Amino acid sequence: MKPKKVTKAVFPVAGLGTRFLPATKSIPKEIMTLVDRPLIQYAIDEARSAGIKDFIFVTSRGKSALEDYFDTAPELENALKKSGKEQLLEILKSTNMDSGAIAYLRQNRPLGLGHAVWCARKLIGDEPFAVLLPDDVIAAEKPCLAQMVEAYEETGGNMVAAMEVAPEKASSYGVLDIGEDMGAIVRAKGMVEKPKADEAPSNLAVIGRYILSPKVLNNLNRLKQGAGGEIQLTDAIAEETGPDGSGVFGFRFRGMRYDCGSKAGFLQATVAFGLSRPDLRDEFSAYLRDMMAQLRAAE
Repeated sequence: MKPKKVTKAVFPVAGLGTRFLPATKSIPKEIMTLVDRPLIQYAIDEARSAGIKDFIFVTSRGKSALEDYFDTAPELENALKKSGKEQLLEILKSTNMDSGAIAYLRQNRPLGLGHAVWCARKLIGDEPFAVLLPDDVIAAEKPCLAQMVEAYEETGGNMVAAMEVAPEKASSYGVLDIGEDMGAIVRAKGMVEKPKADEAPSNLAVIGRYILSPKVLNNLNRLKQGAGGEIQLTDAIAEETGPDGSGVFGFRFRGMRYDCGSKAGFLQATVAFGLSRPDLRDEFSAYLRDMMAQLRAAE
């Protein structure tokens, strides 16, 4: 029997974004722009491409600008219409969300990713759901979540996006303990959150895309604080690897992931996405070549 269709997605966006201070003193990190689109727009577009219809944002104080971003802007739309800027008008309208498509919930205490997902339990109900972390921006011909939905239709259970990382960096991620490697899909027999480098069960790391069974929410009901003093989503998913669980699969997605939660990752993504744009590529690549020539000359 095919698993239920995934139509709901949770976006945990309650973090303070302290690594991007002072910018995040006044604007949520999720609406910082990568080229000309906010990080959250990349995540929303990816979710839409995978068939998501209901978007659940777990927010905190100071995130009102994030909510405003998805609202209509009548004055701006009218100004663009009067000046005949139809292309810009279409771009603007693509950021609007239908009434009722987005729900906003507050995470009133910073207790970790697992707690943020648990906050959405009443809206998720008894259905499978996706989780997307906007910090992880993935450049792919077919969006990452759409790839995962196709694979999930064959496996059911729980699925996490995964990629190989350097062994010394495994301690920065949740890591899969591989039970069976089937190529693009692996069956996990366990998961460990931020293990010590010499204790990691593999170098296959979990990144910010998940398709989860509602059983994970029941597991979160029982969980106490884990690594870093937070309620870890990894721990709740790991419980489903056991004999009584619904199964956990890692999916090696096709694409390039950028960690836009770090300054270096954000800059790398800016260069990569800028060079991928036909309207920017020539001028931008010429600038980069000149910059590298100047750096080499100064050595």
